[in-house]
Amino acid sequence: MPRPKSAFLSVDSIVGAALSLVDSTGDFSFPKVARELGVSQAALYNYIDNREHIIELMRGRIFSARQPLDTQSLPWDEALRMLAHEYRDCLVGHPRLVPLLVTQTVQDLGVMGIYDDMAKVLGKAGLVRSAIAPAIATLDYLVLGSAMELTAPEVVWSPPQGQFPALSEAISDLGSAAERSNTAFSFGLETLLEGIRGVTKDEFLKTFQ
Repeated sequence: MPRPKSAFLSVDSIVGAALSLVDSTGDFSFPKVARELGVSQAALYNYIDNREHIIELMRGRIFSARQPLDTQSLPWDEALRMLAHEYRDCLVGHPRLVPLLVTQTVQDLGVMGIYDDMAKVLGKAGLVRSAIAPAIATLDYLVLGSAMELTAPEVVWSPPQGQFPALSEAISDLGSAAERSNTAFSFGLETLLEGIRGVTKDEFLKTFQ
């Protein structure tokens, strides 16, 4: 006779069930996680504090496979490009988790390491200290937005025939949601890198001093 699911209850199984629900429906709840695992809702509280705890553990789960990057041995732009791609790669398999992640403070130490690497690389690029956080936030917008694009409908814009000709021409061959996301991410990242290369302390950066 097979053992009941509750015999295998753990933090890992709870997080896995919650993540599976988010991937399929965009959200989760304690009752649904308990039902998925075949346990009582009360049993979950032996392992998990609250909803925020599960979300942070899901954040840690999806970033756990990331390999540390030796940013010191690379040119700053190559290092930042690799960091951005690694960051995005961790999210593209779980785009429906993104709206939950952005609602709460980042606490996972592994994810904190990504942001620390970004700060180091941006400092190496020559940004003044007060410009580093805005630059990280801009990169965040790009990565998170491109991941969320994977949940968008195949047709994003539907202008009426004969109206908005410039937009109609621009969107005439966008491809799938994944293709749109990849193209926009690459365009945005290279534009950001070029912008960082072009700023100087005498011009743009003086606004952050």
